Amino acid sequence: MPIKLPATLPAYDILTREGVMVMDEDQAARQDIRPLRIGLLNLMPKKIQTETQFARLIGATPLQIEFSLIRMTDHQTRNTAAEHMEEFYRPFAEVAATGEKFDGLIITGAPIEHMPFEEVSYWDELRTVMDWTQTHVLSTFGVCWGGMAMLYHFHGVKKHILDAKAFGCFRHLNLGHASPYLSGFSDEFVIPVSRWTEIRQDEVDAVAGLNTLLASPEVGPCLIEDPAHRALYIFNHFEYDSGTLKEEYDRDVANGTAINVPQNYYPDDDPSRPPANRWRSHAHLLYGNWLNQIYQTTPYEIDDIGR
Repeated sequence: MPIKLPATLPAYDILTREGVMVMDEDQAARQDIRPLRIGLLNLMPKKIQTETQFARLIGATPLQIEFSLIRMTDHQTRNTAAEHMEEFYRPFAEVAATGEKFDGLIITGAPIEHMPFEEVSYWDELRTVMDWTQTHVLSTFGVCWGGMAMLYHFHGVKKHILDAKAFGCFRHLNLGHASPYLSGFSDEFVIPVSRWTEIRQDEVDAVAGLNTLLASPEVGPCLIEDPAHRALYIFNHFEYDSGTLKEEYDRDVANGTAINVPQNYYPDDDPSRPPANRWRSHAHLLYGNWLNQIYQTTPYEIDDIGR
């Protein structure tokens, strides 16, 4: 089944050209099934790029998905046109006021890693969002900074500043072979990483109930399951396009920012050569498995979520 998107959303044309099945409101209305309602709380500055990346992954399953774009209420983005935000995004305060519920919610990262959580301008509202997920969302997926924020909010696990940016494609190990979220996963694979902070495994281990499913010998824990809060936290970037790390590297070079060539990304670590995507299949597996778990456990009457 396809993902339901507004026909005028940029991701609609991009994914159609890629062969991803998408449908507009009129087509969806003709199907007599309840689509899964998946929200994206998009905290990234490049909204269109991020919404397309996640729509690509969650639109690749046999399920019909209704994709909702959400933003923080008072935070104004400077990197995406106001017209785009007005047409496609709803502020969280409006979503909460309606009482609507979601089968799944993705909370993205944000380029504010060096700031203490409490100094982020929208931290209080984000805390409200995270508490709201416990009564209005069946399963929440926190990505990179979003996952670290959830881990800190619910469990007090801190993020730690790295001496140098973790940047590149790093080998990861499958530690949760029996987990339904890792069905079909290889024992080893690479995942793109781009962050200035880390979560430490010993501090995760100190919290009862948290399960580390994926980890890297070089960059630490990657995917953590939090059953008590019906949540997954991932600190690396399966959703990245083939060229996303290249864009970040080229931007920093152009700005004169000190940055290393992303490790294990370009062939022979040569930035003049096009990078190969070595994580796409596992990206689709993870998000497909997440949606399948939601489908298997969500009530047919969506209003029963949280009851």
